[in-house]
Amino acid sequence: MSSKKLKLFTMTSKGLEVCKAIFPQFSNVISQVVVGRDLALENDFSEEIIKLCEAHGVDCVDRSEFSGPSEGDYIMAISWRWMINHSPEKLIIFHDSLLPKYRGFSPLVNMLINGEMELGATVLLGAKRYDRGEIIAQRSLPISYPLKIRDAIEIVGTLYSELALEVCSQIAEGNPLVTQRQDEQKASYSIWRDEEDYFIDWNDDSRVLKRTIDALGFPFKGARCFLDGQEEVIIKEAEIVDDLNLELRHVGKVLEVDDAGMPTVICGSGLLKVQRIESACDERKPLLPLAKFRTRFTSKAY
Repeated sequence: MSSKKLKLFTMTSKGLEVCKAIFPQFSNVISQVVVGRDLALENDFSEEIIKLCEAHGVDCVDRSEFSGPSEGDYIMAISWRWMINHSPEKLIIFHDSLLPKYRGFSPLVNMLINGEMELGATVLLGAKRYDRGEIIAQRSLPISYPLKIRDAIEIVGTLYSELALEVCSQIAEGNPLVTQRQDEQKASYSIWRDEEDYFIDWNDDSRVLKRTIDALGFPFKGARCFLDGQEEVIIKEAEIVDDLNLELRHVGKVLEVDDAGMPTVICGSGLLKVQRIESACDERKPLLPLAKFRTRFTSKAY
């Protein structure tokens, strides 16, 4: 076995799944795990990663306490949000897409909203410009919709685990990492998302809105909008229903309410039945049936 050591920079459920996969076989080549935290997530799985490290006797520190890597260390970054200052040929990055497509931020969420028909993961080396490094390995799986983000994360976590075992095996045996350059002609870019991007646009097609609602659910904060431009709400569940011939398309208005109190909302194209909705302010209070039939779902407050 090689004497080279590996530092793992990790967070979220994908990081936890990789740790579960590699610790039983490769804990002897992992010198340290550096754990990140993400307060924007309902659960960033940092505590679970720490407990798993303790159970396997792997040294673990919080990102704020990390003293810096040694020059000869390999660093493997999984679900990592921050820049790592290290030699590119020793920096191994896991990315939620089949590069060079979806370089950048939030690729998984953006892929689901776009309706991509496969999910992929790439292991690549670091580079001066983000996600341009040479590719070590890739995996993918076909998907179908509807698909919630938690299930998509689980799929990618499985791909990550397979890739991590492959890379760790090469490092442990002292084999050089075989890489290939990315095809710049096929590159696309995934743009970062912030708090404003949780608010959906009812002018979108109902299929896009359904995928967006599913893509922004747990562990994220949930797709949001306003009732009559006043009360901020979270749409937890919705389904596409057949469109009707509307003489005038009043986007956002409730068209009808079924016997269970679920409103059908007019979209830019298509219709969406809201099946579960909660207040964003009042301790996640359920809001169905609506207080009044004549309700407009809006993208912004007014």
